Amino acid sequence: MTARSLLPWLHHHFLTLDRYVLRQLLIALAATTGGLVALIWLMQSLHFVPLVADRGLSLRVFIELTSLLLPSFVAVVMPITTFIVSLFVYQRLASDRELTVMQAAGLSSFSLARPGLICAALSTLIVFVLNVWFVPSSYHAFRQYELQIRNKMAAFMLQDGVFTKVSNTMTVYIRSRDQNGVLQNILVEDDRQPDNHATILASRGNMVVVDDVPRVVLYDGSRQVLDRKTGRLNMLVFKQDTMDFSTTPPSSQHLRDSAEMSLSELLSPDPSAVSARDMGKFKVEGWRRLTSPLTCFSFAMIGMFTMLRGAFSRHGTITRPLVAVLCIVGLLAGAMLLQNLAGRDIRLIPLIPLFATLPGLICAYLLFVPEIKANRRQPRPA
Repeated sequence: MTARSLLPWLHHHFLTLDRYVLRQLLIALAATTGGLVALIWLMQSLHFVPLVADRGLSLRVFIELTSLLLPSFVAVVMPITTFIVSLFVYQRLASDRELTVMQAAGLSSFSLARPGLICAALSTLIVFVLNVWFVPSSYHAFRQYELQIRNKMAAFMLQDGVFTKVSNTMTVYIRSRDQNGVLQNILVEDDRQPDNHATILASRGNMVVVDDVPRVVLYDGSRQVLDRKTGRLNMLVFKQDTMDFSTTPPSSQHLRDSAEMSLSELLSPDPSAVSARDMGKFKVEGWRRLTSPLTCFSFAMIGMFTMLRGAFSRHGTITRPLVAVLCIVGLLAGAMLLQNLAGRDIRLIPLIPLFATLPGLICAYLLFVPEIKANRRQPRPA
């Protein structure tokens, strides 16, 4: 089907009321999701303000870094915004008596819920694509970019005549820096190995960056290492030495978080890379990525069931929307509890997809099946 023939196909297969309600749902979904994502992005960006204020990070690099988190924000908030939009739009249609007019025109509950189901299906597809492909790759790029920035900033934030705390375990002092960038009279307090505190003195040095890791090449100096267990002081005089100024220990630079791994890596963790104790947590994360899109359908069905089922009230009611909100809060809390328990006992993992889909299936059954059975009981005209 080409783009030119798509519009006539939609006009032919969807009623005007379907397009009217679906347009409201999609506009509200885009606005609500965009607003919540922007709010979360703003709150999370506050964690990186010290990189801008203390280390002179440019605004462009700051935006590039934090924007890599946007796919994960969208994947998290879209099930919630799908529920909010479904509840709000159908609540507005009910309060404006539009639902009453549609029902009086002979539209069934399924016909009324069809735009909401289409919106929920679209949200489910978007969250699934984000969880499986975009979120792991973007978060991995974020971790790598953040590491590069912190290491480079740690290297080039050195100031003349100032004791600079490069990290929690390293302090550097340089007396001056000439026009060629050569550091003069260098003092380094290195406490990265707690049992062997080192003090390095050098007459001069040069800053270099190798594989995004900052290093300083020291000339004509000495290294004094204090063994805190024995109290013995060892001293080494050198003509040339190289020090690593990265803020992250080399052993942890290649460790990946579960959010960076692909779906296949999570469902079948590598025993050499994942400890036996954390094996369940990685499998739960993989199942969460697969099942969290299904919560878009369940949450949307709860919102539509709340507004389409039950007696009509001329003055409106807040009881049903409040109950729906409390149900969503309970489902979110229950999902978090179930994932924590499943991480400890993998036998509970099959309950994760069941917990994600069962509320939506129950609401769909209660909303659609009684009407279908009633239509079947009606006598057919002769």
